[in-house]
Amino acid sequence: MATEAPEKDSNRKLLVVGLIIVLLSINGILIYMQQQKTQENEQQQEIIKVKNTELENQIKVYEALKADFERQSNDLKAMGLTNDSLEVRISAINADLAQLRSFRNSSFTIADQRRFQERAQNLEQALKRKDEEVAKLTEDNEELFTEVKTLKTTQNKLSDSITRISTTNQELESKVALASKLEAQNITVTIVNNRGKEKEDEDQEFKAKRVDKIKFTFRLGKNEVAAKGNKEIMMRLIEPDGAALYNLATGSGTFEFEGREQFYTAKRDIVFDNSQQLVTFLYSKGSPYKTGKHIVEIYSGGYLIGTQTFTLE
Repeated sequence: MATEAPEKDSNRKLLVVGLIIVLLSINGILIYMQQQKTQENEQQQEIIKVKNTELENQIKVYEALKADFERQSNDLKAMGLTNDSLEVRISAINADLAQLRSFRNSSFTIADQRRFQERAQNLEQALKRKDEEVAKLTEDNEELFTEVKTLKTTQNKLSDSITRISTTNQELESKVALASKLEAQNITVTIVNNRGKEKEDEDQEFKAKRVDKIKFTFRLGKNEVAAKGNKEIMMRLIEPDGAALYNLATGSGTFEFEGREQFYTAKRDIVFDNSQQLVTFLYSKGSPYKTGKHIVEIYSGGYLIGTQTFTLE
């Protein structure tokens, strides 16, 4: 009996020790498994973190590409050009950006990552080619602007030259017109009575009651500049009160002189031949003449070419 008691105690101790060892083993296994799980979680979090970073970087790349393509579009518009392919590409980038941003709420796989990276590389190459095209267009546009500016300057110079030539021609025409003005020389006044007898007076003074008609004669001075041919000669007989004698029945009319309408008393059409030819006006008033100083004016080609005075007493 005494011998069995120690054996039981010994077995009990061994059992307890065994249980302790088993418990410690189980605990160790649990700790190891917990550590493994923690490590896996950390690795998973790191993977997620890397994926999120790559996604944000990819979004930034596409945003930069969009800004560059919009810049190209604005550059072309500034030159007055449009490019439908650029607008289509910008729309496609907007669609890609929308899809990339949607991955923030879902998984962004390696396949997605590669797909968008390839698309971004293609877009960057297209962007580079288009930048070269825009640069060439800008250069050509600047050259064209310089050429247009040079042509405009030349055109302005030509316009100024034409204006100066036109002004010079007008001045020459005015000088020629003035130089070609006829001149009524040695205007003589002769009184004709009712019996047809003529009377001249060096003092140009006559008796009004004896006057039936008045004859004016003069010679046209030589003028090598004046063109030969038909000329209109108009005579104005101005009475002492300042009014020109005017009677449509005797051939009177109107003409323009220095921008104003004037009455002429009589008119003659002659053929100017530059021979100092004699021109005569014989005028009959048909009623008594007023006493006082009279003025006779001769006009041709818009110029006053001669004047003379006489007095009727």
